[in-house]
Parts: sequence; structure tokens; C-alpha cells
Amino acid sequence: MSETFGFYEFFAGGGMARAGLGDGWTCLFANDFDPKKGAAYTDNWGKAALHVGDVSKVTVEQLPGTADLVWASFPCQDLSLAGAGAGLKGGRSGAFWPFWDLMKGLAVAKRKPRAIVLENVCGLLTSHGGADFAALCEAVGSAGYWLGALVMDAQLFLPQSRPRLFVVAIDMDHPIPGHVHSAYAMDIWHPERLRQAQAALPEPLRRKWLWFAPPAPAKRNDRLIDLIEDNPKDVPWHSPAETARLLAMMSAGNRLKVDTMAASATRAVGAVYKRTRIEQGRKVQRAEVRFDLAGCLRTPAGGSSRQTILLIEDRIIRSRLISARETARLMGLSEDYRLPDRYTEAYHLTGDGVAVPVVRHVAEWLVEPALRQLEKQFARA
Repeated sequence: MSETFGFYEFFAGGGMARAGLGDGWTCLFANDFDPKKGAAYTDNWGKAALHVGDVSKVTVEQLPGTADLVWASFPCQDLSLAGAGAGLKGGRSGAFWPFWDLMKGLAVAKRKPRAIVLENVCGLLTSHGGADFAALCEAVGSAGYWLGALVMDAQLFLPQSRPRLFVVAIDMDHPIPGHVHSAYAMDIWHPERLRQAQAALPEPLRRKWLWFAPPAPAKRNDRLIDLIEDNPKDVPWHSPAETARLLAMMSAGNRLKVDTMAASATRAVGAVYKRTRIEQGRKVQRAEVRFDLAGCLRTPAGGSSRQTILLIEDRIIRSRLISARETARLMGLSEDYRLPDRYTEAYHLTGDGVAVPVVRHVAEWLVEPALRQLEKQFARA
């Protein structure tokens, strides 16, 4: 029985899936089309397994060996609420299809991956009225995999609200442990929107469906205030006038949160996100604050997508942009993870990634038990 599992990492970014899988896994091949992300990946993991280039140009012959797992966090831009709604036919999210052609090619070459995890935004469940989710499930199920999906929010592990959809596929040719799935959906992992999407699938696909059921994680210890740098090097503190303008953008309810915290705490940290709201028939940009969680990190396409840190200390309120290292901490990356020197590139890297402890939870409680069961079958054979 092997001591480690081998995996391919597609749409790899800075290798956050690799970080979550951990030392019990060996990366056989990694791919991303972005040279800047490729540079960050190389800086942290070396370049031996990395291929930078369009996934549609990757060939089966370039993929070494047989992967126990293929992880693919394919682009979400055409599936997110902020996107244009092109779905899996879009220029970015549509990269799923050439990736899947590779998976089919591996099967033809008798090198079918034993497990596949697909990660994306929850908008995949409702994109084009559920047709995109159904098409993806049909592709997976027709390739001979048990399939299931979970909605996992990073806030169970980290102080960041970040719900994401994980589609998990396990080779149907071998049994998988009964404890990794349930006969019923579980509220913690299978919200109503997922149950509705599953119920809308054709009956043949539903027969291949498993309600994967990892245990709930231990209570989170990390707090937002614990992850904040006292003296970040890459972002300056705002002037008093800039902070005042930020506070003026808040609704009465959000401003009350700030005033209450200033009156009751000697030190508090909040995360501020700018959002467009409709008020009295017109669009208004509002600053919304939470003191328990950061909002979902997003790639910094514009100033409004960058979160702001609000520090309250002895009734004095200060503000600044979130630092690059703080974004890395909110994704669960270790302190020795090397970030790009440029702030925008670092923010783009982390905001486009997958939360590290969520990957570990999926691996520890779903993928690894299934693969160990497969290895036992191979050993008996």
C-alpha cells in the first residue's frame, strides 16, 4: 500500500489545494494559464510539476502516471452573481470542457483518475436554470463515477464568509466506505438550493448520487481580530477624512454597529465591504461592516472589491485596506507562504483561491478514506 497519494492540480493558482492536501500527497502535475500565478506557485512549490498554459493545449501524454485524485477549481467568472451569466458556455468557466476532455482521454488510456473534486461558486447550481449543473453532473456520471456535492463555507474553519460548491466524484468500479456518505441530505453540507438542484437531475444520475457526509469540523478558534497585522507594510492607514467618508457611506444600522463597538470595547476589528444597494429606487453605494467575519475575498477588479479593515481602539476609529498577508491568513495559508511582491497580484492570488482547511476537510473525511478502501481492494486482488 502506498505511503502517499498522487494528484493533478488544474487551475492551480498559487497551489492552495496542494497546501490543503498536505504532506501525504504528491503533486504529479499542476496547470494554470496565468504566468503570474505560475510564478507564485513556483516560488512556493518549485516548478517540477508545473505547466503554465491554456488547459485546452494540455495533452494526455503530458500527464504522468495515474492520479489518485484530480482537483480542479475551474474559473467562476461566468457562474458568479457578479458575472455576465454565460455559464459553462462562457469564455472563462467554459474551460471546464477542455479539462473534462482530458479526463475522458485518461480513461481511454486506461489511466482513469480514482477521484475527482470540482470546486466553484454556488452559482453553478442555478446557472441557466440548473442546466449547467446538470450538464456537469452528466459528464461526471457518464464517465463511471459516483457523484455528490457539498456546499462548504470557509467560515466554519476561518473568519471569512466563503460558501463554495464542491462536486466530488469517486470511481464506481470499486466500493467506497459507507461512513463517507449518508442515506439523507445533511443541513450543514446540503442546503435547500443543492437539494433542489439534485432533485432536478434525471433519474439515472440520481441513482449515481451520494450524499457525502463528512463530520462537522471542530469549533473555529481563529477570530478576525487575531489575523490582523498591527503594522502592515503594503497598505497605509487612511487619513481621518478618508475614514470619515467611509463611515458616512454606512447605513444607520451599520453605523450603529460601529458606535456600539466603540462604546463597549477597548479594541475591536471589523471588515468593511462596499456594496451597491437599491434605496428608494436608486442605486447607492454602501459600506457594510462585520466584526465577526470578513466578507468573501474576491479578485480586485475594482476598488469596491477590496475589503477595508476598521480598527477601533480606545474609541478612536481608523481604517485601511486589508493587507496581502491578512488575505492569505483568511484563506488558511501558512505564515511562510510566499506572496507576490505586488499588492494587487497577491490579492488576486488569494481572492481567486480555495480555502486551505476546507480542502483538508474534504481530503481527510471523503477522498482519503475512499482511496484507502480502493487500495485495500487492490491489495486483496
